[in-house]
Amino acid sequence: MRYQALTSQVYIQHRKALAQQMKPGHFAIFNSNDIMPTSADGTMPFKQSSDILHLSGIDQEESILLVFPDASSSAHKEILFLKETNPSIAIWEGAKLDKTQATALSGVKTIYWLTDFERVLKTLIAEAKGVYLNNNEHTRASTEVETRDDRFGKWFRNRYPNVEIERSAPIMHRIRSVKHPEEIEQMQRACDITKAAFERVLQMVKPGVKEYEIEAEIMHEFLRSGSRGFAYTPIIASGFNACVLHYIENEDECKDGDMILMDVGAEYGNYAADMTRCIPVNGRFTSRQKQVYNAVLSVMKSATQLLKPGVLLGEYHVQVGELMTEQLLNIGLLDKHDVEKQSKEMPAYKKYFMHGTSHFIGLDVHDVGLWHEPIQAGNVFTVEPGIYIREENLGIRLENDIVILEDGHRDLMGHIPLEVEEIEGWMNR
Repeated sequence: MRYQALTSQVYIQHRKALAQQMKPGHFAIFNSNDIMPTSADGTMPFKQSSDILHLSGIDQEESILLVFPDASSSAHKEILFLKETNPSIAIWEGAKLDKTQATALSGVKTIYWLTDFERVLKTLIAEAKGVYLNNNEHTRASTEVETRDDRFGKWFRNRYPNVEIERSAPIMHRIRSVKHPEEIEQMQRACDITKAAFERVLQMVKPGVKEYEIEAEIMHEFLRSGSRGFAYTPIIASGFNACVLHYIENEDECKDGDMILMDVGAEYGNYAADMTRCIPVNGRFTSRQKQVYNAVLSVMKSATQLLKPGVLLGEYHVQVGELMTEQLLNIGLLDKHDVEKQSKEMPAYKKYFMHGTSHFIGLDVHDVGLWHEPIQAGNVFTVEPGIYIREENLGIRLENDIVILEDGHRDLMGHIPLEVEEIEGWMNR
């Protein structure tokens, strides 16, 4: 395995947390993701469904997890169904997990082959009061492709039309948002790898370098460090490109006098890092670049201090908007008249800072969580304010990943160069 897996105790605790929130007499079913086709006989790299991964650690296609806390047989309280390997699969793809390996990884003692699923399901339906089915209910989700969970839900409703159906997504959003210490350490590894890549870039950037060359340097460091690559599509945006929030072409030349915005993060063991840094192409900030950079940095530092248990994210974002308004007034992008005539729906700062400041992060870079409930210890958020001045070809965003503690926070990226002097020092060694 490329990465150091979490211990089975983590997954045992995760399933226990799920069971505690399920209705009596119900069981829950979670499917792996598909291997997605491209064209001809090509496929995309496999990316496991975060929910089954969170509950079992099984990073393999065609897998099913069934959790039935009130099953009459102790052997059926937790079951994994796996694809059985055969000589052909072993030769062409490599052998799949055997039952002993699956138990060691997940802590699930009852393992069946996938061919036994319908037979076992039929026996459990007879004693169940209802079933939890899973699908992607992330607030940003917009998918046209049918997932394995989606297909299974259709099949199940058609096969068992009179069985009561419950949604597992609300429970998963709750339990996944509070990270186990081992999960946080996995995210720290992803952040450490991201740090190494950024420091590598600080020593190679110069006028004339292509954005995709920077991307290649980062990817090289990620892969050599045990990551499978970027946790999300990287943004390497120089000059005006930094004012395009989701610029991903990474194709232009970095020019003397411009800034480069890099929004990148390593994946490690399926956990994401999400970092944004901005650096001058020639290694020296102009006075204006430094002014805008430090304004964003000030908001970032103040916003980080606001994230603590009991805070509502909606109120937090309002406070960050006020912090940003103050900085935009200081650097001359807004005046008092702009603020006086602003509306609640469209505050003046939105002209230069259009996106949110924080999102949950974990197995997914935009991880699931409860936006309508107070922040609690164990949540992990990004903090990523930005100022985008299109008429100046200048976009600055800074981003770190923050773990919420009972009495403060832990910055997983606190060791990555951030201050103007640090950036210039690294680039001019």
